[in-house]
Amino acid sequence: MSEQISRLTNATVSNPAEYGPLRERGPVLRTVIDGVELPVWFISDYEECKEALNDPRFIRDATKLPGREGPGLAEQMLGGAGLPEEYFAYFGNLSLSDGEEHTRLRNAVARAFTARRVNALRPSLERTASDLYAALSAKKEADLVAELGYPFATAAICELMDIEEADRPQLQSWVLEMLSYDPELFVPAVRGIVEYYKDLIARRRAEPTDDLVSELLKPGGIHHDLLAEDAIISIFMLLTSTGIAPPAHFLGQALLTLLNHPEELAELRRRPELLAKRAVPELLRYTTSAPTGGPLHAAEDFEFHGCPVKQGDAVVPSLIGSNHDPKRFTEPQRLDLARDLGPGVGHLAFGSGPHYCTGASLAQLETEVVIDTFLLKNRTVELAVEPDQLPYVDIPGKGAALGSLPVRF
Repeated sequence: MSEQISRLTNATVSNPAEYGPLRERGPVLRTVIDGVELPVWFISDYEECKEALNDPRFIRDATKLPGREGPGLAEQMLGGAGLPEEYFAYFGNLSLSDGEEHTRLRNAVARAFTARRVNALRPSLERTASDLYAALSAKKEADLVAELGYPFATAAICELMDIEEADRPQLQSWVLEMLSYDPELFVPAVRGIVEYYKDLIARRRAEPTDDLVSELLKPGGIHHDLLAEDAIISIFMLLTSTGIAPPAHFLGQALLTLLNHPEELAELRRRPELLAKRAVPELLRYTTSAPTGGPLHAAEDFEFHGCPVKQGDAVVPSLIGSNHDPKRFTEPQRLDLARDLGPGVGHLAFGSGPHYCTGASLAQLETEVVIDTFLLKNRTVELAVEPDQLPYVDIPGKGAALGSLPVRF
């Protein structure tokens, strides 16, 4: 397990085909990832990654570290985008918390993702996907990231959150501007989202409805200490940011993967019953919507798989690397839509442990509906450019995402 510090590009972090040389040096490496200058321990293999995600010695909240000095990874990224510190509190209340605090926050967010609420979305999402297919196919060409992924993911998360339909295009626009990490766009977008939710909270305090904001504003109960305005804004900021951009890019990547594997797509068309139980989990394993998980921090000095991890060291779990670990998966670089991933989830696309993605069931449903509508019920989509001409967008410290997917109908 090497302590030699190497530099990883976002392209390398996102490309499992490049993990071979990394694994030769061991499953845990000392690296610097482009976009974040703080050295981290980078975990590339499945078992070690899952172990770290479940190890209480690794915490999310760097502010709880004794003697902590200087900004952590999250603050580096926010500060690098020019965001004033007064807005830092709206990022990561859930994703950067631990223990009882995290449990209370997670229980509040889980109100949005009950099985009943998610399952009830299917008819609406099927109509949305059908309408988008009709509109895009009529044009004969489209970008399935910008014109399908973003509006579809926006509709899904906003429907779940009970956000008024008229407000959804503006929220989508703000998320796109945040994704740019351009200070001239990022900072105004964050301000816009925060002010929007402040206004929404004020309206729901005055006239409660049966939506999620009104539910979180109810007095009393075990979540009473979570009902402050900042906490609700933080929850909704998390749902907005993680519920729009990552699914939008993943849906594009999933469609691209199937178009690039015509034999597997043909088999899925012959056996559509594979879609929910086998094909979507395999696509999540193979493409993995977020290349890396959120940064962890060592709460104490200890040895982790031969590496001398010091208190305060940052650790980045590679979800896509773990999902292509040859010690875990037979022929991991091969897409197999009939692959049996075994009991449980079988992959780490949504993380593991206390911070397992609360929106996993929604992501599964979105992927099912889009593939069924665009590639199974309708079979006219084809790539409009060569795969090596497709653009990818760097996400500082986290990898790269498919920028656009031009297709013809």
